[in-house]
Amino acid sequence: MKAVVVDHSAPGHIAIKEVPFPSPAPSEAIIKVTATSLNLGEVRYARSMEEGQQIGWDLAGIVEQSAADGSGPPAGARVVGFLRSGAWTEFAAVPTHALAELPENVSFAQAATLPVAGLTALYVLEKGKGLLGRPILVTGANGGVGLFACQLGKLMGAKVVGLIRREQYAELVRSAGAETVVVSEDGSTAREYGPYRLIAESVGGAVLTNVIKQLAPDGICVSFGASAETEVTLDIRTFYATQRASIYGFLLFYELGLEPAGVGLARLVQLVSEGKLKTFVTVEDSWERIGQVALDLWERRIPGKAVLHID
Repeated sequence: MKAVVVDHSAPGHIAIKEVPFPSPAPSEAIIKVTATSLNLGEVRYARSMEEGQQIGWDLAGIVEQSAADGSGPPAGARVVGFLRSGAWTEFAAVPTHALAELPENVSFAQAATLPVAGLTALYVLEKGKGLLGRPILVTGANGGVGLFACQLGKLMGAKVVGLIRREQYAELVRSAGAETVVVSEDGSTAREYGPYRLIAESVGGAVLTNVIKQLAPDGICVSFGASAETEVTLDIRTFYATQRASIYGFLLFYELGLEPAGVGLARLVQLVSEGKLKTFVTVEDSWERIGQVALDLWERRIPGKAVLHID
């Protein structure tokens, strides 16, 4: 079968090549993948991974072969799933606890956006407490996680402030539920709309340095990315004087040890089915162009989510 593997001579450091068909464990189902989405993390890791390694986290498709142990959805079911690697492929062996069935009114393209971006936004927002009526800040708000976080924050009753770097994405972020959009390179001007009960932070560098000063007492800053810089300068006296403020280091792979991916995916799928959560697919193409789409994502030319269909 065909799958996307690391190839440092190819655009985006990835290429489609022949690989062996997967051999599933008893608790894994074979999924015929029809759509997948790209995340910045995968594109970044591809630049440092060994040649030939399979790659990809998000997938949606049809159960080709149900799990031998009887768990999970039956053959023929439409599903969305998460893998730690190897989702960009024609067929994937997926643990049944990382699968959720899809109703007919949720497309494969919509579903493919949910595993990494949707679950990250969901679990980041749930780190906050007492968000109803309180301001929260979402940095990198025009990205895949950011647009989900803005929507989920609004659904939780928070007053959502979206922080972006380019004015051209302001209306997109407002349409995702942000009451206020702040355009700033370093996040300093977001102070006007705080202090914040929760900050969903994915930029790092000067942005994290500035926004962490904007936490409310008992507020939490959940750091789940560093798209700009990994080095951060922290005024520790200001931080610990903010009355029980905290910073939480978030990595989705570890969070899934607390709740299986399939549980969170089922919750997100229901919201999409009910029309309460939009997936903001801004690029939809064939997986034959995955190298170019990966480059566009790396160069920050794609807001929202990019979905590729397995031809």
